[in-house]
Amino acid sequence: MEKVETFNEKELEEKMYKEIKELIENSKRRAYIAVNTILLDLYWHIGENIVNNFQKGAKRAKYGEHILENLSIKLTLHYGKNYSLRNLRNMRNFYLLFPIRQALVAELSWMHYMQLIKVKEEPIRNFYMQECINSRWGYRELGRMIKSHLYERLLVYNEDNKLLPTQGNVINTSKDLIKDPYVLEFLNLNNDYKEKDLEKEILNHLKDFLLELGKGFAFIGSEVKIKIDNKNYYPDLILYNNTLNCYVIVELKIGVITHRDIGQINMYVNYYDEKVKKEDDKPTIGILLAKEKSKTVIKYALPKNSEIYASKYLLHLPSKEELEREIDKY
Repeated sequence: MEKVETFNEKELEEKMYKEIKELIENSKRRAYIAVNTILLDLYWHIGENIVNNFQKGAKRAKYGEHILENLSIKLTLHYGKNYSLRNLRNMRNFYLLFPIRQALVAELSWMHYMQLIKVKEEPIRNFYMQECINSRWGYRELGRMIKSHLYERLLVYNEDNKLLPTQGNVINTSKDLIKDPYVLEFLNLNNDYKEKDLEKEILNHLKDFLLELGKGFAFIGSEVKIKIDNKNYYPDLILYNNTLNCYVIVELKIGVITHRDIGQINMYVNYYDEKVKKEDDKPTIGILLAKEKSKTVIKYALPKNSEIYASKYLLHLPSKEELEREIDKY
């Protein structure tokens, strides 16, 4: 008797849909990269032309920019607002800061590069460029990281007081994850708020919060109950970092960090290390995130060589000067 092959139409339909969807998405990605590469190539060569012909290879023109203004008017008339005077200046800076055409990265768009040219120091610019590629930031996310001075904030807990600019922020230890201060300008909080309000707003803006924390963070839960000596405790935020393979406990404080706060989070960290973490997990990290902190209390109350860190948070984007003042306090 001849064997009749049977199949499930729904399964076949779903299989075909997934395969064709993947073909379409791959095609769209290739098209985006191709168009983006052509656009970057065009703008780079326009910048090169301006520098070599208008500025004779110098970083600045030796005479007025009326020629560039007139050029912008003519180009805008024929090709649209992409050739405004401002954009022509951007193309010039693009060429000056990225003079090697082959070094341009296809994963980054023109808008990404417009954010990067705002960073004048080459090592720091290289850091943001690599971080953007590694973390797949959109250009708005990149812009926010630059405005919030991510590079400088990561230096606080870095033992060598410097990052590896050509490789981005290489995460080998817990200290490579910690910033001070954290910038939470995306929260909708007024001057009169409670710890519950802070936690609620963080949960409402969880994607932004995890982005601010850095690479590899996943949300586990808020106020996850733990029981010690028949008493219940509720740590504010439980996270897991997939890069370091460890749990991260975040406690939120709206005042100044006290020795009691440090003792509390130390208890949570020890509990997770003993009762929750698996054999292949690394030691649990504790982060006390507060509006203020005392250098003296931190110095004497934090356990030596622990995985517990105390950082301040700001509810606004700081200026570089303000950030430097904050860092100098500690």
